[in-house]
Amino acid sequence: MLLHGFLPSLVEGAGVTLAVALSSLAVAALLGLAGALAKLSRSRTAQAVATVYTTLIRGVPDLVLMLLVFYGGQVAVNTVAPMLGHEDYIDIDPFVAGVLTIGFIFGAYLTEAFRGAFLAVPPGQREAGLAFGMSARQVLWRITLPQMLRHALPGISNNWLVLIKSTAIVSVIGLSDLMTRGQQAAGTTREPFSFYLAVALIYLVFTSLSELAFSWAQKHLAIGVKEGRL
Repeated sequence: MLLHGFLPSLVEGAGVTLAVALSSLAVAALLGLAGALAKLSRSRTAQAVATVYTTLIRGVPDLVLMLLVFYGGQVAVNTVAPMLGHEDYIDIDPFVAGVLTIGFIFGAYLTEAFRGAFLAVPPGQREAGLAFGMSARQVLWRITLPQMLRHALPGISNNWLVLIKSTAIVSVIGLSDLMTRGQQAAGTTREPFSFYLAVALIYLVFTSLSELAFSWAQKHLAIGVKEGRL
């Protein structure tokens, strides 16, 4: 029997891993966009907060942050909860903790990717939008963001490939992801090589398909640019 009947378990774990990765990317994109706008703003306070965020997060190991958020956050929540009249013990969901931690980590990296992409958009584009009568918000959503995305896509792609592999750290907080399922199957059958190889191949499938998707997106977003240069 293929993988001693553990293949459905690995597939289910792969679904959890993919859900964590996609949810974390959404959180990271929002934080990265906010961080980039803060760094490019005229507010020194916003710039300082964004700089501290990116500096601290990029300097602390992912595993340490994961354990800090899950265990430290649980202690903090249950310390504050009684003060607000909640007497029952609160368990932090491993999925939520994993998504928030990974999203928080990669939000720092995407901050720099988005900041560089914003700077790559010619300032004349924004000035033309304002001269046309658009508000600053309309210029951001209709002119700057669409063009910024093309410049940011390589950075998003690189961070996504690292992010999806980094989801393996959620196994340390008890989430039944692909890595956890592989460890359980390896321990039960005493065939670690077979199951860790299967886990590695599944991650490889994820990253290979992701590279194809980002390659298509890059070509799609560059169509207008290429036509404009002819």
